[in-house]
Amino acid sequence: MKIKATLAALSLTATGAWAADDVTLQLKWVTQAQFAGYYVALEKGFYDEEDLNVTIKPGGPDIAPTQVLAGGGADVTVEWMPAALAAREKGLPMVNIAQPFKSSGMMLTCRKDAGVETTADFPGKTLGVWFFGNEFPFLSWMSQLEIPTDGSDNGVEVLKQGFNVDPILNGQAACVSTMTYNEYWQVIDAGLTPEELTVFKYEDNGVATLEDGLYVLEENLTDPAFEDKMVRFVRASMKGWKYAEENPDEAAMIVLEYDETGAQTEKHQKRMMGEVAKLTAGSNGALEPADYERTVESLLAGGSDPVITAAPEGAWTHQITDKALN
Repeated sequence: MKIKATLAALSLTATGAWAADDVTLQLKWVTQAQFAGYYVALEKGFYDEEDLNVTIKPGGPDIAPTQVLAGGGADVTVEWMPAALAAREKGLPMVNIAQPFKSSGMMLTCRKDAGVETTADFPGKTLGVWFFGNEFPFLSWMSQLEIPTDGSDNGVEVLKQGFNVDPILNGQAACVSTMTYNEYWQVIDAGLTPEELTVFKYEDNGVATLEDGLYVLEENLTDPAFEDKMVRFVRASMKGWKYAEENPDEAAMIVLEYDETGAQTEKHQKRMMGEVAKLTAGSNGALEPADYERTVESLLAGGSDPVITAAPEGAWTHQITDKALN
């Protein structure tokens, strides 16, 4: 570590750069293994090696990453593509510069004893849905199924779900929103068994939308200094993600060290990291155009009420990853 620090200092002296460049990253949610790659990069010194001083800002129930980015509270944010594209259509020019997550972890988890075994059983049921931009994949899916979300007899009642699974446990809802790496296991830990549940993965039901990409404001990409910072940030972050994939237990423990709330447990974070590694596997950080097109198609396929009304232009770029990953 001392040798690395000395080399870094010599390099800085040679280039005339005396201070590391500041980068602020806004997370989509609280400190947990969902974001392990960034905490690993911070802890292992990968950002230091790129001459970056990175501040990671946890999210929460009252924090909208798109709004933080719009207000200048972060240089880059972790966001789901449906929310980013919806924001772009409304005038916030967010651009995807990297895509560490290859697969979607979003699911709808339902109780069989509530009468849900297929999507044909949804009408007449109450379904728990996350909002603050997380509702867009759900609304797209219901539109494709031609199921109204207005609580009518042939539609579903949408329960604005908090960030827990209580509604499925106390009978408020037949189904709740869950992630493969988080809330599903909360349902299991609460006493329900896999045999008592019907699980609908969004990816398996025609709503394969991208999650947890890295987004910046389009205008910032015209600044060579900002571009250079993002190249180094993405390179170090992907190094962190691949380390986390290969060392999931260690990565989970690193996350726990940065959890200032003390709310996370070792068991849950290690299990979460194992599941998250399945979603980042296969990605080198560069967005696959086919995955983007699939997401757009899912969001446009909403009948009279699509999430977005036209295919976006300029919503992603390889400008950063082409330099960061070569």
